[in-house]
Order: sequence, then C-alpha cells, then structure tokens
Amino acid sequence: MENGSLTTGDTELDQAVRQWLQYDKNPKTASMVQDMVKEGAVEALKKCFSSRMEFGTAGLRAAMGPGISCMNDLTIIQTTQGFCRYLEDSFENLKERGVVIGYDARAHPTSGGSSKRFASLAAAVFISRGVPVHLFSDITPTPFVPFTVSHLGLCAGIMVTASHNPKQDNGYKVYWENGAQIVSPHDKGISTAIEENLEPWPESWNAEDALKSPLLKDPYQDIHTEYFKAIQKHCHHREINKSSEVKIVHTSVHGVGHAFVQSAFKAFELHPPYAVEEQKDPDPDFPTVKYPNPEEGEGVLTLSFALAEREGATVVLANDPDADRLAIAEKQEGGQWRVFSGNELGALLGWWMFRCWKQQNSDTGAVKSLYMLSSTVSSKILRAIALKEGFHFEETLTGFKWMGNRARDLLDQGKTVLFAFEEAIGYMCSPSVLDKDGVSAAAIAGEMISYLATKNTSLSQQLTTIYEEYGYHISKNSYFICHDQDVIRSLFERLRNYGGQKDSYPTQCGRFSISAVRDLTTGYDSNRPDKKAVLPTSSSSQMITFTFSNGGVATMRTSGTEPKIKYYTELCAAPGNSDVAHLKKELDDLVDAIVENFFEPQKNKLQPKPE
Repeated sequence: MENGSLTTGDTELDQAVRQWLQYDKNPKTASMVQDMVKEGAVEALKKCFSSRMEFGTAGLRAAMGPGISCMNDLTIIQTTQGFCRYLEDSFENLKERGVVIGYDARAHPTSGGSSKRFASLAAAVFISRGVPVHLFSDITPTPFVPFTVSHLGLCAGIMVTASHNPKQDNGYKVYWENGAQIVSPHDKGISTAIEENLEPWPESWNAEDALKSPLLKDPYQDIHTEYFKAIQKHCHHREINKSSEVKIVHTSVHGVGHAFVQSAFKAFELHPPYAVEEQKDPDPDFPTVKYPNPEEGEGVLTLSFALAEREGATVVLANDPDADRLAIAEKQEGGQWRVFSGNELGALLGWWMFRCWKQQNSDTGAVKSLYMLSSTVSSKILRAIALKEGFHFEETLTGFKWMGNRARDLLDQGKTVLFAFEEAIGYMCSPSVLDKDGVSAAAIAGEMISYLATKNTSLSQQLTTIYEEYGYHISKNSYFICHDQDVIRSLFERLRNYGGQKDSYPTQCGRFSISAVRDLTTGYDSNRPDKKAVLPTSSSSQMITFTFSNGGVATMRTSGTEPKIKYYTELCAAPGNSDVAHLKKELDDLVDAIVENFFEPQKNKLQPKPE
C-alpha cells in the first residue's frame, strides 16, 4: 500500500484514495480508509470517494466520516481554503474586516469529527492567510453568526451545524457580508475555488497555533450582550411580562438553545420557562428522540408535555438543535395538546408584530413603507392581513436565504421589514438577524402569550380571531418519497404537456377548475401579461404552482436535500366565510384530487409519507 500498490480496478477511485491518504492528517479517518483498502472494500470506498459533497447555497450538509463525500477534517480544510480564496477575490479589505465562525454541539467520536474541531480548523485556514477570525469560544445558536456579521461589519460568516438532521450529520452554512445566506452565483464560485485548492496549505492543519494567534478574537461576551440588547427593541409589554402568571415549558431538544432562551426571557423580564431536564444540555447523541426535529411534532415533545402536566403549564416552546426554528404547542380545554403548524404560528406572530408596530406608530403614512415576507409555499395569511391593513407583502422563493437577501434590499431602500416566515417553523422577527431565529421568536412568543392571558385568550382562540377578521387560511402539506429521478421528471413533464399537448398545463383537476399556473422550473406564469414569472427560476429543481377558482393554491416541488416530492396546499377564504368544517372538507377533496390526478402514486410507485 505504501508503495502505491493500491488497486481497486477503478483508476479514478484509486487516484482519489491515494490523494486522500497523502493529504489526511486525522489518524482516525486515515486509518478508516486504510482499513477499507486492506479489506478490499471497494463498495465502501466508492461510497466515500465517488463524488465530493456539493457546495450549494446552503453550504454543505452530509454525514461525518472519511472521504470526499463526508464531513471531516480534510474536507473542512479544503472547503475553507476555497471559500477563503473566493473571499480574497471578492473583498480587497478582507484582512481588515475578517470573518466570524460559530458551531453547535455535534460530534462523531468514530471519525474524530465535531463541530468545534471543524470550526477551529476553518479558523486556522483563514489565520494562515492573515485574515482576522472572530471564533466563538463556546457553542452558539445559528442566528448569532449572521447577527455578528451585521453587527461587526464582517465580510462573511460560517456556522458549523446540521440543524435538525440526524445525529451522524454535520453541515457548513455560509453568510455573506450583507448578513444573509449566500445566493447564486456565489455557490458556484466557491465550489470552483474549492476544486482549485484541494491540497492543504502548510498551516491549515495547525489549529493549535491558530488558536494562540493575535488575529483570533472571541466575540462571545460582546455578542451575547449586544444580541439581547438588540432584541429588546421588540419587547413592548414589560409590565405585563413581569407580573404574568403564565407557565411555559421550553425544550432545546439536546441542542444549543437552553441558555440562550433563558437569557432571552430574562431580557423581556418574563418568568424563566421550565426547562425539560432530560433535554436541556447539549448531547450529540440526542438520546431521547428519534429525530431531533420539532417539526415532527408530538414525538419530540413527549417529555415537554409530561413536564407541563406536572407543573401546570399550558404552553410548550421547542427549538431545534441549532435554535433557529421554533415549535409551539398549547393545552386545549379538553386537556389534549395542540401542536401549531408553521403556517399557524406565522399568522399569530405576524398579527402580533403588526399589532405592536401599530401601537408604536401613530403616523398613518408610515404603514406604506412597512413590509412582511414569506416563502411561496407558506400560508398567504400575511397577504390577507397586508391587504386589509395597508402594508406591503412579498413572497420569495422557498428558503430563508431569499427572504434574508430581499429583506436586506428593502432595508437598504429605507423600508421597514417587520416580519418574515416560512412554513417549516422558521421566523425572522427582528432585522438584526436576516435569517430565521428561534431565540428571539421564543421571547416574542412568550410576551404575546402573556399579553393574551391578560385578555383571558388562548393562542388557539386568537388564531380563530385572526381568521375571522382576515379570512380563514387552511393548509395541508405533505410529501411522497421517490428515489427515481426519471419518474419525478416524467411526472412533472406530464403536467407541462397535459393530455399529450405540448406546453399545455391542466385546466381542471377532478371537479376543481384551475385559474392560473406558475412554473418556476421553466419560468412560465399564466397570470403575467408576458407569461414570464417574476420570481427567479431554476431548471435544476421542479416547482409548479396551481391556483384554483375556489381560492385554493397548490404547489408541487422537489426537495433539494431529500428524495421527496412535496406538496403544499392552502384554501384562502374571504373574511366572513367561517364554515370551517366545509372549508376543511373542500381542501381535503382538493388534495385527494391532486394526489389522484397529478401525482398518480400507484402508477408512479410513490411511497406516502410514513405516519
């Protein structure tokens, strides 16, 4: 092996493995690869070496382990070298301004990888090039990184986290100088730079010395103080908060959120929430949950409900492991728990943010420069509120990178961006973080709950009030699993050439008539005079939205990170139409028609979402 006798019969694979063993200085991953070579485990080697992790607008997300397809010391060094080179080309003052690096508590002892280790290697790469690095000395929530970029005027930020992914995964999320996640073409530029800088630079492995460099600063204390100062702009009911009797339970699901949500409640002078003891400390094994994702609803919240029952608490708040998302559940009159959907929380928080803003702003003209945003697959409830109240509502493509960048554009034009959300329980309640933030959202939700309690109103009752005033918005989202790209392609192509007619979309779906079609894969929009969609299009992903004559909207899209075809449906009723049972049945019938006519799960052998 030492003499280059490695042969798998696949020249490219041999070359990739040989290069790896030449570059990798982590004894654990190096010996894992050497063992695979000794055992002649060609399939395992192919899995690790056939293709490099793709660097996209969300950065990297993959399992920790050896090889170019996984997150490990070497791939972190290579990625950071590429990113550093790209920043050197983009900013003349990179050495004056610098970057920030944060990390969560994930770790993978088998391969010696951990978020903290990856963050210090990334710091070493930048420091070797004379770039100042603000490296957090301890775990932080993801939103602290974009906050630091904006607050200190840095060129970029890196957060090492895999958010709510399974425990073996890790990720590398990148922010640009405007404080928002990168959008195209930066991802392509960084990707190319990574390929051009695969050989580790002499100092890149030297994390120990880098940590002693005068170029390294620890922003932890300063940012901690400044962040909690910044979010207090959104605290409007201190007196109510101080005297509130409401009992709230909080879980951080073995992630980083506990200490930060406690501090956020303190900043709002709310009583500290009861912490779920078994889940409050960071634990990379996530021992009490199958998936550490509060979007999965009740399974993740079992321990929270039990604590709430013991303490007599009526509301549960849950963050995902990197604390950029927030789930909320409330105990109902009959004793059962209701987990709100991301769309329902978007309605509640949007209503609350506007109500507080209105109380602060007596100038009637100010509403004209006020904006709220949501992604195109999220509820249109903000549009309904905006129409009635006179502020602006805009939708963006799916994902907070789009909302963050659009918010930055609007702020630069002197507009006020009050709130943005996506149905995947992500909320941006403060322009000091141009990304989703589950920490500020938790404190703001705590204040809203305390305020409503003074009116003897629950979250569920307030949600009904919002729907009564602005029109019911009932949504139903799910997905099918499909591993065959050809099946996915032909499913969408059939919709574009419906009934065998080229470039012709369906006008009916079962008994429901279709009034408009927007296809963001091809850039077609039947509603526009020139038939061209306004939102950016992407031929590499599938996404079609149908608008129905009955007020229904349905989007079908492929997932960027999972083998899923997702659908998002919503029925938007006019204010005054409050026959909820009828509206729910109408939406159920519409979804059934879409599944049967457009997805054709039997014909296409699609697996339904596991219950």
